[in-house]
Amino acid sequence: MKITLKKSLIGSKKDQIATALSLGLKKVGDCTEQPDNAQTQGKIKKIGHLIEVSKD
Repeated sequence: MKITLKKSLIGSKKDQIATALSLGLKKVGDCTEQPDNAQTQGKIKKIGHLIEVSKD
């Protein structure tokens, strides 16, 4: 699945920032390809308001 950071991490909680960084998302507009598994789904749920997900 393709994950894109759509909103800034400024003002986010430390754990949300750490989750975004673990996905490889640092700046607005960054994209990453991740496998569709339980671990990735949990990360998406935690920062869903900051990202956009598209399943390829």
